Amino acid sequence: MAFIDYYKILGIDKSATTAEIKKAYRKLARKHHPDVNPNDKAAEKKFKEINEANEVLSDKEKREKYDKYGKDWQHGEAQEQAQRQYQSQRQYQQQGSGNFGGGDFGGGDFSDFFESMFGGAAGRASGRSAGFRGQDFNAELQLDLKDVYETHKRVLTVNGKNIRLTIPAGVENGQVIKISGKGGPGSNGGPHGDLLIQFNIVNNTKFKRDGSHLYATETIDLYTAILGGEVTVDTFDGKVKLKVKPETQSGTKVKLKGKGFPVYKKADQFGDLFITYEIAMPTALSVKEKELFTELKNLKS
Repeated sequence: MAFIDYYKILGIDKSATTAEIKKAYRKLARKHHPDVNPNDKAAEKKFKEINEANEVLSDKEKREKYDKYGKDWQHGEAQEQAQRQYQSQRQYQQQGSGNFGGGDFGGGDFSDFFESMFGGAAGRASGRSAGFRGQDFNAELQLDLKDVYETHKRVLTVNGKNIRLTIPAGVENGQVIKISGKGGPGSNGGPHGDLLIQFNIVNNTKFKRDGSHLYATETIDLYTAILGGEVTVDTFDGKVKLKVKPETQSGTKVKLKGKGFPVYKKADQFGDLFITYEIAMPTALSVKEKELFTELKNLKS
């Protein structure tokens, strides 16, 4: 009967905390569960090993015995302690307790190492005592940037079921939200998994978005840039008039406070809109216009 390295099976260090053991176990148990891998003997075997490792390492007394006698479990002291642990575990089971999500993995026994070290019957009972959480479902929802400017409702069909969603304004491209309990059904009375929805936001507007801030470019003519004036610019929810200062340079930026995008899940809060001016040079000049520009050039020199 070969020694089995339970820490290696769960992919953790010997210094792992109880929480780290639980996290590693849950992750591997979901991956190799027979419900997820039907008729897969390799997965069934791996699932058995994972449950066995968790049975030992998640129990403080068993873990201490394993750490102390693991490689020399055949020695008398280890056998004696294993028997005491077995009796304790039987009493524990009679009280109706159990640990997370072992599930029935096809009736296979625990390893000879485990049964010699701790007694297998209690472990098998514990493995079937609790339900296994259902699979999480993943879905993608594509929306236009204009769609997420305001909070709105959508119906998403997942595995033939219609799920009503409230999509908050300001949701980000690539953002994932979780709908609890809308995933796959659990086994052995376990809870449903969750539905994870990733948003793909398509931007067909003139605005560049960065979080809650928006950026746009506005073209103004040379004469307005030199003499100053007024221009009408687009914002995401309408048009506004801006005053242009005399001698405005190309590349000048102005900020329109509160004219950006909604801040996610913060009612009535908006980012800012930043406008960059570009100056359009006049074309198709008349003879007179060229003469006037020549005069201006001579005046400046």
